[in-house]
Amino acid sequence: MGLLFIYSTINPTNVNFLPKCPLYVTTGIYCPGCGSQRATHYLLNLNFIGVVKQNVLYILGLCIIVYHFLIIAINAVLKKRIYNYIYHPKTPLIILIIVLLFWVLRNLPFAPFHLLAPH
Repeated sequence: MGLLFIYSTINPTNVNFLPKCPLYVTTGIYCPGCGSQRATHYLLNLNFIGVVKQNVLYILGLCIIVYHFLIIAINAVLKKRIYNYIYHPKTPLIILIIVLLFWVLRNLPFAPFHLLAPH
C-alpha cells in the first residue's frame, strides 16, 4: 500500500530517489520496461493517455493480468472450465516475441517508432 501511495502522489519524473533504468542510464537504450514507473503514476491518477505515452506495452501487460484473474474468477464463481490461454505452451513464446519486437522498435530514432519511446 505504501508504494501505491508513493506512486499515486509522486511523479517519478520530478524526483531523484526512485530507481532509474540501469540499461537506459548506462547505454541510452530504452528497455521494454522503461517508462513503467511513470505509467504507474499516471494509471493511479487515471491519466490513460499518459500511460500510453510512457509505455504501450504496459497496457498489454495489464490486459494479460486482468484476463488471467478474470478467467480464474469466472471459473471459480460460475464453476466453469474456461481454458486460460495464459497456460498455453506457445503463450510465453508469443509474449517474448512481442516484447523483443517492442524493444527494438522503440529504440529506432525515426517516425513513427520514436513514439514508442517514453516521453
